Amino acid sequence: YGQAFELAGKLKLWKYFFIPAIIGLLVGILIMVAAWFLSEPIGQKIASYWPFDFWKETMMSFSIFLGGAFVILVGAMIFKHAVMAFSAPFMTPVSEKIEMHITGKSLDQTDTSAEYIAALVRGIRINSRNLILELLITLPLIILSIIPLINVVTGVLLIYVQSYYAGFGNMDYTLERYCNYSDTTKFVRNNKGTAVGNGFIFHLLLAIPIFGIILALPLSTIAATTETLKKLKSAKSI
Repeated sequence: YGQAFELAGKLKLWKYFFIPAIIGLLVGILIMVAAWFLSEPIGQKIASYWPFDFWKETMMSFSIFLGGAFVILVGAMIFKHAVMAFSAPFMTPVSEKIEMHITGKSLDQTDTSAEYIAALVRGIRINSRNLILELLITLPLIILSIIPLINVVTGVLLIYVQSYYAGFGNMDYTLERYCNYSDTTKFVRNNKGTAVGNGFIFHLLLAIPIFGIILALPLSTIAATTETLKKLKSAKSI
């Protein structure tokens, strides 16, 4: 990550920073609208399980708040993977430019419509898979987080899981040139440390108001490319 800013300036990659920001803004608006409209129906459903007459209004208000929080929580995970998926046609060229700079090898950069579509399809496939797995792991951990003491362990696991799948998506912009779908999942699984490290900083950057949406994905893509190339080279995959 320390080299990412330097490489972005040297290779004139700043123009790629605003495309994920626009995609992120649109996805973010959709999630907030969904939270606004879905919080009440979900809250009413939760409140319907309250069997008593007392505190009914209080439970209704709390349930609506809980419904909105649930939608935003799930929406935050959808946001991350949606931005990575739909930004794939624009982050892949960033990864290619970094690789050409590091290796000195020329890559085919014809930027045809077919290549853009292929990158988008793969991005949607990888990130949809990661989103489903992340939800299946994260939601039970959140429920367990209600229990005192156990929530210390679940908190660490939540950070680990979130970081792993974010790093996975960032590494795939490089791996798509060398690995098929199955081999990509195996490669990332064998290099969990790289994925988690990249994804952890990705989340820290994303937490920066306004600038996080602009900086997080491009910088994470640059950082992931440099490290993924090292792992590929050490594995004699190139």
